[in-house]
Amino acid sequence: MTGNWNWPGGKKVAVSWTFDVDAEAGWLGEGEEYSRRLTILSEGRYGITRGTPRILALLKKYDIPATFFVPGYTAEKHPGLVEALLENGHEIAHHGYLHLRSDKVSTADQEAEIDRGLVALAKAGATDVTGYRSTSWELTPETFELLVDRGFGYDSSCMGDDRPYVEQWNGREILELPVHWSLDDWPKFGWNIDGGGNVTDPSELRRSWWAEFRSAADEGRHTTYTMHPEVIGRPYRLVEVEALLDEMTARDDVWFARLDEVAAHCRPLLGLPPKDVA
Repeated sequence: MTGNWNWPGGKKVAVSWTFDVDAEAGWLGEGEEYSRRLTILSEGRYGITRGTPRILALLKKYDIPATFFVPGYTAEKHPGLVEALLENGHEIAHHGYLHLRSDKVSTADQEAEIDRGLVALAKAGATDVTGYRSTSWELTPETFELLVDRGFGYDSSCMGDDRPYVEQWNGREILELPVHWSLDDWPKFGWNIDGGGNVTDPSELRRSWWAEFRSAADEGRHTTYTMHPEVIGRPYRLVEVEALLDEMTARDDVWFARLDEVAAHCRPLLGLPPKDVA
């Protein structure tokens, strides 16, 4: 679909702010050896202790709802996190249990990641989970089947378009709310002592993400930004996000929406039936 999306309230463009709250799970899922690496684990924990509170305060300032993808392990490790996100009006979505990459583990492990994640989120208070984002944006045929079988309402892992579309595999389908590496903070700022990375000028984020927003507005479409609290939660980086929000909220034609809200709006436009929670 490339035409009129009829965004609510007559808005011209739809924008979703999303956050992957990986915390320690982001490293523990890489291998057992990370359980001894206290420094790198502490950086993941920074996303909970400092990053997330700063993000919540910024979203509250602009009255913007967001979607937080939370691994089940993160929900268990940090009691009160899910509750705080829900109390602030944000969506909780699925991001695995231990942040295992589905393309590197067995089918049984992929199933356990889905089901253990759902159980952990429900115990933490998120009982209406309908969205999913794969770890490192690697979605396998096995996990795709699990998402459909478990009744997820949307996925946000693939890159086959720059607006909502229907992702298909082996005759089955799911609503896709696409992402892209250029709209993720990790390729811009992610770094570790083993693999290196890139710590770029933070103003580049504002320039490139604003260019994406202008394109989305010109085309009347939806766009999704992806961030990690331990990355974007550094104050000198978050100030660039605030500058973007200043510019976007100065307009009256932007629909700021959680991904579950976008999914509910787009399903009938794409010929998909309504979807219950997973």
